[in-house]
Amino acid sequence: MKDVVSTNHLRSSPPPTGRQALRKGGIISPPFDEGRLGRILISYFPNNLKGISALFLIAALLLMVILGYILSYLIPTKQKSVQFPIFSTQAFFIAQSGMEYGIRYCSDQGWRGATDAGRLDYDRLNDSGVNQRNIVIERVNGKFTINYNTGTNILTSTGEINHSTERRILSVSNFNQFLRLTFTSSPCWISGYSNQRAQFNIRRWRSTGVTLTSFSATWQEDTVPARNITTIRFGTQIRFSGSYANGSGMRNFSSNQSIGTSPTTVEIQWNEAMTNSRNIIITFYTVAGIPWGEGYKFNLDPAGNNLPGC
Repeated sequence: MKDVVSTNHLRSSPPPTGRQALRKGGIISPPFDEGRLGRILISYFPNNLKGISALFLIAALLLMVILGYILSYLIPTKQKSVQFPIFSTQAFFIAQSGMEYGIRYCSDQGWRGATDAGRLDYDRLNDSGVNQRNIVIERVNGKFTINYNTGTNILTSTGEINHSTERRILSVSNFNQFLRLTFTSSPCWISGYSNQRAQFNIRRWRSTGVTLTSFSATWQEDTVPARNITTIRFGTQIRFSGSYANGSGMRNFSSNQSIGTSPTTVEIQWNEAMTNSRNIIITFYTVAGIPWGEGYKFNLDPAGNNLPGC
């Protein structure tokens, strides 16, 4: 009798892969291609991935809300804080404009001495119609106010911004150096020649010399026929002799006249006495000023009420 050997051939099963391997603690065999590994992770962590994405989304939204709140608070505050240095700078340049205006005003007018009822002409800088100007240029809205202190010889200009507390103040000392040629005595009619021969004194303030070469003149009168200027004297020297009608334009002197720092007497003579003469303006020119029509203007009667006698 033969021994019968029975061999049980167990059917071998393939090794677990993918999800089965993960559940059984197995090892995923290569290759780890993107599609295969991605399907494994998604199939193994389907609920976990959705939860993590929701948390990231909530955190991002919360961060954006916080940043938006902070920015909405900071931006208006920054805008308000920036306005102060801007207004301060604008006020500074407005004050500077006032200073330049005061210098040019006195330089053009040539006023220094008393010319009307004993009043000093440089005091007119403080008049309400002269000492203040509004400056409105695009977004700049302000004004300057100038003041001249005759005792200290200082011109002060204050720049202000409307609807703001910002203001800047600038000062110029030794202001009379900017006045060029000025009166040193009040114009008046020479005694015995009322409304015919006017007299006044002028001087220069700058260190550089001033040489006059020509003149022009305008005035008002009720005389018929109108009078003409016949003579202009500087001290004892006649610089014009002829006939000059009211508003005849620029006329040359027969010879030049230098003006120093000491007072020089000027005499203007008309051919005959005028009736109700007023608003007499004499302008003297240098060679440099002639092409530009700029000169030293002397208003003998700024109040328009005729000159006093002297």
